Amino acid sequence: MPHPLPPGLSVLDVREDAEWMAGHIADAVHIPLAELPARTSEVPEGQVLVVCKVGGRSAQATMYLGQQGHDVVNLDGGMLDWEAAGREMVSETGAPPMVV
Repeated sequence: MPHPLPPGLSVLDVREDAEWMAGHIADAVHIPLAELPARTSEVPEGQVLVVCKVGGRSAQATMYLGQQGHDVVNLDGGMLDWEAAGREMVSETGAPPMVV
């Protein structure tokens, strides 16, 4: 598996349900961006890598969560760059994982 995540780093995926189902990082927490203000209590403790498809929604989430006191980092390039780098993903559909 190329480039495993550093120990202690959690992943928060802020994409929509259909995007999540098609392919996501294993063990990530899924909270769509629109639901984030109501679900901030579900954001993991410690440092969190925030991801979306290309980095725009995750940048918004990173800014918001940072203002709430969370230790967050945006994944520039998002899941498209993650997939292009050959990093591992899982799917909830039974089909091979992909970014949609």
